[in-house]
Amino acid sequence: MDYQAFFKTSLDSLRDSGDYRVFANLERHNGSFPNATARAEDTKEVTIWCSNDYLGMGQHPDVLAAMHAAIDNSGAGAGGTRNISGTTFYHVQLEHELADLHAKEAALLFTSGYVSNWAALSTLAGRIPDCLVLSDALNHASMIEGIRHSKAERQIWKHNDLADLEAKLTAQPLERPKLIAFESVYSMDGDIAPIAAICDLADKYNAMTYLDEVHAVGLYGPRGGGISEQEGLMQRVTVIEGTLGKAFGVVGGYIAASAELCDFVRSFASGFIFTTALPPAVVAGAAASVRYLKQSQIERQIHKERVAEVRARFDELGIPHTANAGHIIPVIVGDAVKCKYICDILLKDYGIYIQPINYPTVPRGTERLRITPSPVHSAADVDALVTALSDLWTQCELARKPMAAQ
Repeated sequence: MDYQAFFKTSLDSLRDSGDYRVFANLERHNGSFPNATARAEDTKEVTIWCSNDYLGMGQHPDVLAAMHAAIDNSGAGAGGTRNISGTTFYHVQLEHELADLHAKEAALLFTSGYVSNWAALSTLAGRIPDCLVLSDALNHASMIEGIRHSKAERQIWKHNDLADLEAKLTAQPLERPKLIAFESVYSMDGDIAPIAAICDLADKYNAMTYLDEVHAVGLYGPRGGGISEQEGLMQRVTVIEGTLGKAFGVVGGYIAASAELCDFVRSFASGFIFTTALPPAVVAGAAASVRYLKQSQIERQIHKERVAEVRARFDELGIPHTANAGHIIPVIVGDAVKCKYICDILLKDYGIYIQPINYPTVPRGTERLRITPSPVHSAADVDALVTALSDLWTQCELARKPMAAQ
């Protein structure tokens, strides 16, 4: 076999379909995010409109001060796995903060949100005898891979469809172990799960619940505990999983649950046991971010206002975007080539960076711009975005939504 020819042919096919991914070489600037320098053949200043640093906490003074202090105090790395010298005072502090955030007995820290989902789900589903996993159809790849790796029986229920979920639960013996895995805010469509109703079904049919809150922690609830906190449901959810790399502005993932469940995952999850611990400075920065957002409401309030403003401006111009109750604004293009073209021109001619979201992240025909307004976007930033998209919608002859249809 000609391996290089195989690689080249596969990549050429991706390019022809418009699905080949090009990474923007961005240099973020402390104190001026969402502005950044795009480093390419033509280096230029850009405004980022697709970051998951939803609140700009990656540049917050409290976070940076905590990270600098931890470096000065403890140096760079953790020095090993959590089991072998890698558990520092900072790690223990952060796990206490996260358990408190979600009103759980314990929390367990991982190197990323992907790893926390993969390790926790594969361990729980794989080690509980005869466990059936019921997975929402739009669950994140990390959840899918964790469930798949567990080798437990899995059934996929239609996205946010309670009738389909209940039908699958009804078909199982009441005593059979079951785990319902779902997200609170879905990252590509921005819609929100009916958490209370899912918990009702879990109670009725003897199932555990595993809730991925990565796109909600920091953003929703009185202290940033996510949608489950906002709706007063944290105590009803068996496992809450979150990330420190989005609204908290740093990196890492975690689960929060009972002391026994966290200890079970700690003791049996290979993705936890055999991974070098996060550096103390990263952990200290994340802890500072969590602490700050537990008591500050201003970032969440301005964020909510900015999202509403951008939606309203799109509506005025007929720019089609998916309605949802969350903070993510999917602007549907519906064509992979045009989606990438729009993003290329936004960067080249308007100094606006938005990454195209194409297949396989979303189904073909639903290609989109995933726009994430933040409290650190200015009124001028919003004006520039809206003007640029309106120009390109006309240039690409894309349909607009009439006012009566909104």
